[in-house]
Amino acid sequence: MSEAEVEFPGYAAGMWSIDPANSEAGFSVRHLGVARVHGRFNALDGTINVGPTVEQSSVTARIETDSIDTGFPARDGYIRGEDVLATGEHKQIVFQSTAVRRGPDGLLIDGELTIRSVTRPVTLTAQVGGFGVDPVRQVKVLGVSARVTIERADFEISPHVPAAVVGEKIEIHLDIQASLGS
Repeated sequence: MSEAEVEFPGYAAGMWSIDPANSEAGFSVRHLGVARVHGRFNALDGTINVGPTVEQSSVTARIETDSIDTGFPARDGYIRGEDVLATGEHKQIVFQSTAVRRGPDGLLIDGELTIRSVTRPVTLTAQVGGFGVDPVRQVKVLGVSARVTIERADFEISPHVPAAVVGEKIEIHLDIQASLGS
């Protein structure tokens, strides 16, 4: 048995496809300095290449920017606009891993995040939820949760909006279910 199989029961190397119906990409940001606004993107896809070892694994994820949903249509329209995501010109947010390594409390996934055609290095902290079988579709499934905090200025998001209105830091979370070979 490999170290990964011991640490992650059911560990299975292979190409896993992100299941958009059972996955979520969301975010939160301070608003007016007193509360947090939460939102999600309703369209995402990608692949998780689980290697023979954890360190030989990789991830690619794509989020459709115009699928933003904060539960408030006027705010969603603003976020789709030129000052924030500029969805007419920038159709996707993309993450491409460059390394996967073990961290003190899970995995660290280094990679490049592209928002508004601006690419910056980031490190996601991730927890493997496990490997299992979907009893309905009879396919192997994998669950992973990941988090990262970015600075909105690094991606030219709302550069003219003061931090007192929209916080400088944006917390991004991904809760992913992927299927082997689909």
